[in-house]
Amino acid sequence: MNNNILTTERFNDKIYNQAKSATQEVIMKSKLQAGDVLVVGCSSSEIIGETIGQASSIDVAQATFAGIYDALNANGIYLAAQCCEHLNRAIIIEKELAVRDRIQLVNVVPQPKAGGSFATTAYKTFANPVAVEHIKADAGMDIGDTLIGMHLKDVAVPLRISTDKIGEAHLVCARTRAKFIGGERAVYDERLA
Repeated sequence: MNNNILTTERFNDKIYNQAKSATQEVIMKSKLQAGDVLVVGCSSSEIIGETIGQASSIDVAQATFAGIYDALNANGIYLAAQCCEHLNRAIIIEKELAVRDRIQLVNVVPQPKAGGSFATTAYKTFANPVAVEHIKADAGMDIGDTLIGMHLKDVAVPLRISTDKIGEAHLVCARTRAKFIGGERAVYDERLA
């Protein structure tokens, strides 16, 4: 057997497991529930140790996607896959979610070099994929410094988890919470904090 293939298989297994474990921890620490949305920005280039946008890899994206998607599906949570800046960080989601939340669709089909390998994988894997420009996700995972903040609900809170990298890519996670409003006499529901 070719050592490069064996190395690639081991690497892809490693990133699948890292992605799945990180997602499970985000679900738990963010207290995500069925029907919630997790936005993921992912640079397959960064995962393999290259500069973002320079070495897109479908294989790496598929392994990462599979780990995340398996963890989300087991909990009934929607995945929102962020495209790269060539598509203005549009989002690929299931049409069911777009209909549920009355999100306006846009017309684009992501490609590895125009949208990114992760979003391309999402588009090819989802049952009924659609593209939208905006979403307000309940939590997020940024794999490789892709800048997902524009797709989180208004109050994002940094989320520290035990995994800080997927492959070679820096991993930053966030959860969101309801805004605290009012003044010194306000009383808050801690379940929303």
